[in-house]
Amino acid sequence: MELLNPDQWVDKYADYLYNYTIVKVNDPIVAQDLISDTFLAALKSMKNFKGEASERTWLISILKRKIIDYYRKINSKKGSAEVHISYKDDASEGDWLEENAADPFDKTAEDTMENRELGLAILDCLEKLPKKQAEIFKMKTIENYDTDAICKEYNITASNLWVIIHRARKTLAECLEKNWFK
Repeated sequence: MELLNPDQWVDKYADYLYNYTIVKVNDPIVAQDLISDTFLAALKSMKNFKGEASERTWLISILKRKIIDYYRKINSKKGSAEVHISYKDDASEGDWLEENAADPFDKTAEDTMENRELGLAILDCLEKLPKKQAEIFKMKTIENYDTDAICKEYNITASNLWVIIHRARKTLAECLEKNWFK
């Protein structure tokens, strides 16, 4: 189990978090505010860190929620924040499903129903992907398989893996846009 070291967060992760955030919000001031909010939220919730992910992955998951909350605040249309966060970085190793689901600790009955519907819509869209693309996407983003393990199993390079993941994300986003956010 990895231990948290908040004294080193800024030095170790601020640049990475900023580069991640600026692509999502395209505003340096907002990006800096979101990162500050992320560090503050992480400090407040350190007791919830289970060590199941790396410190950086944990911080990114908090940051993703901050970004979603930011878009929810400025774009109050139902559900729009989840889809309008676009992927422009092929090297991103986020949990795509997590980014598209509401905070599990802040659920209403309507949120629960929407998340169930979104989950079914995602599964339906996954079935429409080419078989190999769907399998690789599920292994990496849902089942959290290691990149090297997937590459060995499918005899592909890491670059090829990320191209496949990127194409799957793009196709899934388009499918969800057509079929779920009508």
